[in-house]
Amino acid sequence: MSMTKSLESNRNLAKGLCFVLPWIIGFFLFTAVPMALSFYYSFCDYSLLQRPAFIGWRNYYELWFDPIFWVVLRNTGIYAAIALPAGVVFALTLALLLNARIRGQAIYRTIIFLPSLVPSVASAMLWLWLLNARLGLVNTVLRAAGAHDPPAWLGDRRWAMISLIVMSLWGLGNTVVIYLAGLQDVPRELYEAAELDGAGALRRVWHVTLPCISPVIFFNIVMAIIATAQIFGTPYIMTGGGPARSTYFYTMYLYDNAFTYLKMGYASAMSWVQFFIVLAITAVAAMASKRWVHYSSK
Repeated sequence: MSMTKSLESNRNLAKGLCFVLPWIIGFFLFTAVPMALSFYYSFCDYSLLQRPAFIGWRNYYELWFDPIFWVVLRNTGIYAAIALPAGVVFALTLALLLNARIRGQAIYRTIIFLPSLVPSVASAMLWLWLLNARLGLVNTVLRAAGAHDPPAWLGDRRWAMISLIVMSLWGLGNTVVIYLAGLQDVPRELYEAAELDGAGALRRVWHVTLPCISPVIFFNIVMAIIATAQIFGTPYIMTGGGPARSTYFYTMYLYDNAFTYLKMGYASAMSWVQFFIVLAITAVAAMASKRWVHYSSK
């Protein structure tokens, strides 16, 4: 009897390994091995055209004294500091509005979600037309409203960063859907109890809704930290880092070093610095979450 159970257990183990094996192979080939190689290349002078030559910490030393590195780090930090909280507040507000029981609720939810389905290249081209200084729809409306000299949004360093931040709010449909899912799990009896105690709508949101969905908010904040730190495609298409490097972000400089200047070792060092910066910020957010994130005891 025990041998039969042992054979059945081995068969189940073999079946499980067969199902998991493609994922394990893919993880090692496309994640673990590239990460290990990039860590090694970060200590090398490597141009992709010649064999990597070990140079120790020189790439990291040069990063410290690279003025463009500090420019892109500052630009990315400014973008994240504004776009991240704005995105959280905007998406959460939309989710609260869409959670209300009103006629046409499904239509409104679909409209909010649709922009997130548009490919980033297509949405970048769309916003390039909208924000065109001469013929764009935004400036056409502003001129019709009486503005004599509307901003050259993407051509003015004072407005280019703001334009990209505003555009980032356009594709928050996925985040709104996650918030909506969290809102469905808030117990109705808590709202009823708060209402009996005389709490108004805003107080119910502050004292009931936000604490109940705080794990969802924390999850979206972590995802936003990772996304904003790696912003690349939209500014690369829309501004190319300009004007005057005002929208030149970290990942864009990393990409240019790797594939334009063929400094793969330097780019690998940049990638590991970025990894540890994101890891540190996420760790700080995780430690701070202990004070405001409330997990259900169910």
